[in-house]
Amino acid sequence: MSEVQAQYEAYPYPERDPADERRRLITGSPSHPWEIDHFLFAGQRDWTRPLRALIAGGGTGDGLIQLAALLTAAGRPYEITYLDLSTAARAIAEERARVRGLTGIRFETGSLLEAADYGTFDYIDCCGVLHHLPEPQAGFDALSRALAPGGGIGLMVYAPYGRSGVYPLQEAFGALGAGLAPRDKLTMAKRVFAGLPEGHPFKRNPHLVDHDASDAGFYDLLLHSQDRPYTVNELDDSLARAGLELVSFTQPALYDLDLLLPEGVRAPAGLDRTQRMALAEKLRGTIKTHVAYAVAAGRGAQALARPSDLSLVPQIKGGTGAQLARVAAAKGALRLTQGAEKITVPLPKSAAPLLAAIDGRRSLGGIAQRAGLDPVGFAAAWAPLHRALGDWGLMLYARP
Repeated sequence: MSEVQAQYEAYPYPERDPADERRRLITGSPSHPWEIDHFLFAGQRDWTRPLRALIAGGGTGDGLIQLAALLTAAGRPYEITYLDLSTAARAIAEERARVRGLTGIRFETGSLLEAADYGTFDYIDCCGVLHHLPEPQAGFDALSRALAPGGGIGLMVYAPYGRSGVYPLQEAFGALGAGLAPRDKLTMAKRVFAGLPEGHPFKRNPHLVDHDASDAGFYDLLLHSQDRPYTVNELDDSLARAGLELVSFTQPALYDLDLLLPEGVRAPAGLDRTQRMALAEKLRGTIKTHVAYAVAAGRGAQALARPSDLSLVPQIKGGTGAQLARVAAAKGALRLTQGAEKITVPLPKSAAPLLAAIDGRRSLGGIAQRAGLDPVGFAAAWAPLHRALGDWGLMLYARP
C-alpha cells in the first residue's frame, strides 16, 4: 500500500458523518448541475437524457452526493460511477448515498488512471486528486481518454500563492515523520505545529483553515506526501498536453486582470487570455485552489453559455432573484466573502426589476419582454448584472 493510500485509509477525506445527510446537503463547485450545464453544455443540455458521470477520486463523496441528490430531486435520470483507491472513503460515500436513498450509482475501488476501463462519460468530476498523483499528467491524460464526445470535466487543483506556508511545513513534517504510522505522524506534527513562531508564513496566512476543521483536514493539508500546486500557466499546459482546453474558472472575476489594476495602469500589450489570468493570479495572491471546467481542445468557445443567447434561463446560485433585487434596491452593492477577503460588487439599483424577474424558469428573452426592452437595450441593461453575478459564479445559465 502506498503512503498516500495509507493516509486515506486512516483519515478518509473530507471527514464526514453519513448521519448528517438527514439534515443537510453539502453543495459547492464543481459538479453542481447548473454549473455543468453552464460551463460544458452552453446552458442547453437536455436533462431528460441520462447523464453518464464519473466521480474520479471521489473521496468521502461530496461531489457524488451533491450531483446525485440534486438530479434525483429534479427527477432527472443519471448513471454515476464512483471511483477511489480508499476503501474507507468509499464506505463513507456508500453510506451517505444509502442514507439519502440514492440509486443509479456504481461504486468501484481503483485508480483514476484506469478511468477509461469503466467506459466513457458525459461528465467527469475530479476534485482535489490530480495534484496528489505521483505523475499528475498521467491523470489528466486518463481523464481525457474517458471523456465522451461532447462531454466535459469539472476539476479542482491546488494553487501555489494562496497556500503560502504549506509546502515548507509539508517538507519538514515529512522529514520528522519518516517511517511513522499515520496516527503517530499526526500526533507528532500537531505537537510541533503548536510551537511554531507566530511569524511563520503559514500562521500569517488567513486563507488556510482545513487544519482546524478535523484530523483528516490537518493531515491532508500539512502531512500529505504527494502534493504539487498549479499556477494558471501550468494548469493550462497540463490540459493542453492531454488534448483538453480550459472553458472557464468558476469565478472568472478572480482572474480578471482589469479588476486589479488602478486607473492609469495598463497591462502589457499582446497578452493572451492565459497570460492575463496568470498575471492576475500573482497580483491577487490569495487563490489557493483553481476550480474549473474543461472540454476537448477546440470546444471551449461553444461549451460556455453566453447571455447573448436570449433563450437561456438564468439561475441564481445560493439565493433568489427576489432576494438580490432587494439588496440592489436598498444598497446598490453586494458584499461577498471570498475566503478571508470581503469583496464589494456593484449591483446597480436600476437592475432591481431585472433581478426580480429571475425565477429559474423565465428565459433572458422573457425577462427582456417583461421589462419592455428590445435586444440592444436589454444587452446594455443586463451586462452589469452578468459582470456582478456571473463573473463571481453567482448566476449561471442552465435549463431548470
